Amino acid sequence: MLIIFSGLPGVGKSAVSRLLSEKLPAVYLRIDSIEQSMIESKIVKREDLKDYGYRVAYSIAADNLRIGLIVIADSVNPIQITRDAWKNVAAEASSPYLEVELICSDLDEHRKRVEFRKLDIDNFVQPTWEEVQNRYYEPWNRDHLIIDTARYSANEAANII
Repeated sequence: MLIIFSGLPGVGKSAVSRLLSEKLPAVYLRIDSIEQSMIESKIVKREDLKDYGYRVAYSIAADNLRIGLIVIADSVNPIQITRDAWKNVAAEASSPYLEVELICSDLDEHRKRVEFRKLDIDNFVQPTWEEVQNRYYEPWNRDHLIIDTARYSANEAANII
């Protein structure tokens, strides 16, 4: 199964997806880690990343789904094209999928998370609150699981999933 996370930076995607990966267990794919590795290896500059990190993750996810492993994809996943691409990865591997959008309805809490979260990827440039607020994020056009991390802890969210 492919579990596809989405949501703005700071809503708790990495915390929930990591916990879920441990509970199941599952392969954990984090776009931020992939992209940071690409930047540090000098394959690409930060400003030229485009969809390269996602494409690498799609391939790794497909390989693991084909051998029967559960895969958790942790990314902002902000547009319909990437959401459809994740869905296609599952379909091509003949695997079920679950789309999960995390939100944080408490703007003060969300801002605090963005501004005070600990760096857990070396040299990663975290977005500012202003960048998070101005980030392009398309509304969903299909059913998916929505979990509000202002109402549920990371552990509770993982248990819901």
